[in-house]
Amino acid sequence: MDADAIVVGAGLAGLTATAELARAGRRVLLLDQEPESNLGGQAFWSFGGLFLVGTAEQRRMGIRDSRELAWQDWLGSAFFDREVDDPAGEDYWAYRWAQAYVEFASGEKRSWLHGMGVRWFPLVGWAERGGYLADGHGNSVPRFHVTWGTGPAVVAPFERRVREAADSGLVGLRFRHRVDGLAVTGGTVDGVRGAILEPSRAARGTRSSRTVTGEFELHASAVIVTSGGIGGNLDLVRENWPDRLGPAPDRMICGVPEHVDGRMLAIAERAGGRLVNRDRMWHYTEGIQNWDPIWDRHGIRILPGPSSLWFDARGRRFPAPHFPGFDTLGTLGAIRATGFDYSWFVLTQKIIEKEFALSGSEQNPDLTGKDIKLTLSRVRPGATAAVEAFKRHGPDFVVARTLPELVAGMNKLTPEPLLELADLERQIVARDREIDNPFTKDLQVMAIRNARRSRGERLARTAAPHKILDPKAGPLIAVRLNILTRKTLGGLQTDLSGRVIGAAAPGGVVSAGEGPRPVPGLFAAGEVAGFGGGGMHGYRSLEGSFLGGCLFSGRQAGRAVARETGALPVSRTGAAAIRRWRRRRPSSPPPCPRPGRRSAPPR
Repeated sequence: MDADAIVVGAGLAGLTATAELARAGRRVLLLDQEPESNLGGQAFWSFGGLFLVGTAEQRRMGIRDSRELAWQDWLGSAFFDREVDDPAGEDYWAYRWAQAYVEFASGEKRSWLHGMGVRWFPLVGWAERGGYLADGHGNSVPRFHVTWGTGPAVVAPFERRVREAADSGLVGLRFRHRVDGLAVTGGTVDGVRGAILEPSRAARGTRSSRTVTGEFELHASAVIVTSGGIGGNLDLVRENWPDRLGPAPDRMICGVPEHVDGRMLAIAERAGGRLVNRDRMWHYTEGIQNWDPIWDRHGIRILPGPSSLWFDARGRRFPAPHFPGFDTLGTLGAIRATGFDYSWFVLTQKIIEKEFALSGSEQNPDLTGKDIKLTLSRVRPGATAAVEAFKRHGPDFVVARTLPELVAGMNKLTPEPLLELADLERQIVARDREIDNPFTKDLQVMAIRNARRSRGERLARTAAPHKILDPKAGPLIAVRLNILTRKTLGGLQTDLSGRVIGAAAPGGVVSAGEGPRPVPGLFAAGEVAGFGGGGMHGYRSLEGSFLGGCLFSGRQAGRAVARETGALPVSRTGAAAIRRWRRRRPSSPPPCPRPGRRSAPPR
């Protein structure tokens, strides 16, 4: 054995699992095909939003939340319908992971992270508002807690613990190690094999070389796969695209780098793992092309408030509840039903100043850099510098003083001029008439007024209702919105310990009431496992649960492997590493014994 455990993938789930194993004194090898510059994976690029329930931040905003309300919302969004009560069902473990995760988000999640130094922006965001009935999709209350420091600040405490463990000899960091297969002995996964890629100085997110310089084979008592999803592999996205969302788009932009390729899904499946809910995925409808791209087809998501008018490619306003920030997948289906790959926002300068945020740590230097003075500018007039840069340079933006000029500019951005000025003007004027009274039949205007009853929305997220064609609110702005690939909601099916479920029950058949057994030695966490159980989100996400899913599933898998390897003997080098750990982290609980290089796994 080269280690107690091998972790494949150095993103947030992999770092969390490795940190848990090192804390228990286990010897870990952490592998990743990318250079060290990509440590932390996609979490580094994120806005740092976390789904938290019943927090101090919510209470300060006058928000009343509870585990019961969160679970009601989760079930209304997930709509688990694939044999939840059958151990052989695709949603059997997904449902149980969802229960455990909502309990975690309502309980120790905040205190666990707070104890590591993680803090949050005081204004709680309202993502995925739904727009249906009380037991339907969407968050009933604001729950999107933006981490102070965004994604890098979520990654930081786990990276710090892993690097400390590496300095103590408990963790070996093996970058440029591409896993091409899992080693299986007597039905037990006991290692990995693959190619060593040439060293690379590629910056984070950019393409790195695939030149092979050697091969490797490593063995351990357990392998944890934390390799992420398929968002950077457009062929896989199209192959798994669900019919319920219409035909797969011909054109998409990417919210993740090219190396998010989904390779390990097929590799784990070949080793006996079961893939479930392959057709469940999460792609955004408010994607814009990055005018200063880092990776190929690099797209950024607009995090919109509720006020922009949303039109299809022919200029027809989408019906309720397809409003900005309400139902991502519902609106995606509506867009694909038009036969086009894009849609339009029409808004004003007043709206863009208050309601446009951009996803990504690099697009929010105030929050990422923990700059209090710069962050306070968000509640003052004016858009953020990043939003203004996209307005000036972004290829999807049109700015004009009058509606005829705006429509002419919009038509120039598309292969054929589909928009009719008279039709667009008729719809906008009709909506503007609904602003004259504090009550209305227009459901989007209702939603705007409802949002502003929330203290945080009124202060920094939702513009006061006004007429789109009011010159005082101008200039007018149009944004061409692209479909942006992002998350895999299905994946390797796992039990609540993160053990990967086998593709078949004893005898080779997955039968009702029995269910397949776990693959010995194989674990998974993060997006590759549908963030837990092969799809704990079901069909839709409530947002803020992707980073949290990586944290929770990585923690579960890491602790489970630490328990399973707890009886292995200690070598002299292992004892020395434990002593170094104690000297470096005197306040930490002493790690458990770990095996030496030649120790055999229990049978």
